[in-house]
Amino acid sequence: MKKQTDVLAIILGGGAGTRLHPLTKRRAKPAVPIGGQYRLVDIPISNCLNSGLQQIYVLTQYNSVSLHRHITQTYKFDLFSNGWVQILAAEQTPRSNEWYQGTADAIRKQLPELRAMNPRDVLILSGDHLYRMDYQPFIQSHRAAKADVTLAVLPVAREETPRLGIVELDADERIIKFHEKPTSPPPPILAPHDPQRPYLASMGIYLFRAEVLYDLLESQSGSDFGKHILPTSLEGNRVMAYPFDGYWEDIGTIRSFYDANLALAQAKPAFSFYDSERPIYTHPRFLPPTAVDEDCILHDVLLADGSKVINSHIHHSVIGVRSLIGPGAKVTRTVTMGADYYETESERTANQAQGIPNLGIGSGCVIEGAIIDKNARIGAGVVIRHLPNREDMETEHYAARDGIIIVTKDGIIPTGTVI
Repeated sequence: MKKQTDVLAIILGGGAGTRLHPLTKRRAKPAVPIGGQYRLVDIPISNCLNSGLQQIYVLTQYNSVSLHRHITQTYKFDLFSNGWVQILAAEQTPRSNEWYQGTADAIRKQLPELRAMNPRDVLILSGDHLYRMDYQPFIQSHRAAKADVTLAVLPVAREETPRLGIVELDADERIIKFHEKPTSPPPPILAPHDPQRPYLASMGIYLFRAEVLYDLLESQSGSDFGKHILPTSLEGNRVMAYPFDGYWEDIGTIRSFYDANLALAQAKPAFSFYDSERPIYTHPRFLPPTAVDEDCILHDVLLADGSKVINSHIHHSVIGVRSLIGPGAKVTRTVTMGADYYETESERTANQAQGIPNLGIGSGCVIEGAIIDKNARIGAGVVIRHLPNREDMETEHYAARDGIIIVTKDGIIPTGTVI
């Protein structure tokens, strides 16, 4: 694919991700694992690379160490390419000594770096969405319409409008109003193609003519694109909509993260990582094949590399890299993220002497409706049940959100515990 050298892509990854806590307790939201072996930030980066965009900034701020490590170890270009994926972290400068105050403020603080690249257009993306999109038709539509700003929009149902930015269009698909997370939705768009989804929502994918972006950020003090910059941009600028009707999911809450992961394990998922022409890239690992013994029963399971499953029953679950499960475990509707390393036999022996469970899910466990973060140690005979009416709570090693139990990264659940 021909490389697009006059478009600069910016991925916003600096938010605290409070709605994804405790998964974001020790990592940035874009660094949260998804699909067994990827990270959320791999989605927009891969979409850029598959669209011929190879000049990509990732803006970071909170808990950014693992995100930095993942990006620097994964996205490397050779000496004969002008491509790069670079981190722009919040920093104290003569211009500012504050943290990023919002999505727009983050880019405002990096305007000198953007100007130095001299792009024609700037593509702004979120680091926490799951979708596959070719940005080339989006760019072509933006330029053909002589737009100053173009937003990718998606048809949604009425019940989804309070969590999204809703736009109103004129007959030429020009945006005339923008409603950020409205408590009561505006009138449905005229003649919707899908009566069940009569509203158009912003996907958090914005394409700005570079000079327009600079002017808006410098003339306005607002810190957020949805609340401040986009509504202001409607005055005196040509702001267009680009319709998209593929799979798109905002991974902003524990519930949406959990549901999106389990949907990947369906027999015919709406979003699939199996696409040879437009793959999702991630950090390469040198792992052995997954071992599954003859007494296992697996149904609708996404099973990542380097795992070992012994005499276990696993149903409708995502099993992450280096997962160790069984024997005799029953895992249902559960998302496991696996482990960053394997234990040696001497380490396992030393842990057992101290009453510390081994990495992974121990023998005879019953786990249902849970999220098991990386490097968790779940002892033998542990029972974790999904209780829809369970109150939100948090302990040192696990938390409850929306009835879902989340065993935290490096969490330890002692043998025989019932949650």
